[in-house]
Amino acid sequence: MKNKRIIAPSILSLDYSRVSAQLDELLDSKADWLHFDVMDGHFVPNLTFGPDILRGFKKACPLFMDVHLMVDDPAFFAPVFIENGADMITFHTEALENDPAKIKALVDKIHEQGVLAGITVKPKTDICQFESLLDCVDMVLIMSVEPGFGGQSFMEDQLDKVRWLDRKRKEKDLSFRIEIDGGISGETFRKAVDAGCDTLVAGSYVFKNGICEAIERLLS
Repeated sequence: MKNKRIIAPSILSLDYSRVSAQLDELLDSKADWLHFDVMDGHFVPNLTFGPDILRGFKKACPLFMDVHLMVDDPAFFAPVFIENGADMITFHTEALENDPAKIKALVDKIHEQGVLAGITVKPKTDICQFESLLDCVDMVLIMSVEPGFGGQSFMEDQLDKVRWLDRKRKEKDLSFRIEIDGGISGETFRKAVDAGCDTLVAGSYVFKNGICEAIERLLS
């Protein structure tokens, strides 16, 4: 059965001079999730939000919290963010040396704590090496920009990974979601959906336009 399309606005692009107003707009919109980027300044050259900020957002805007860990030590940080409101933890395979056994162990650990688990790869990482993990993850996130900063241009060649995932999902009759993050706009989203994405992370496009109208467009 085809997954419902979900829009996950990225709070990395929130206008922090209008936080309350924009969160109210999100609650009035058709967004189901919030995408929460955690960067440690080591795995990627940027530093963002800690667990206290997640807890505050969860209280102010109780949507599904889609937490994307861009950190050197996801096994350490995953429980910390779960305790503070994460509903889904997605972590980078590269942080665990692209080792399927280590990745599977962390996926199991996250599931044991009662939340969903996803994996993600940087643009230069081959997704095919993780085929054996597709039956144990809830989501695979494809980065369509280099992780670490918002506002980058969409890398259309990453849709080949999406197509491969969609094909494997159908072949194996699996239900994991396929999420894409980076450069999603009113023009690029259709290419992602046509390739097989059912979950769209959108930052600048949502928060720099009318929030409700932008989300409506991404669901069209």
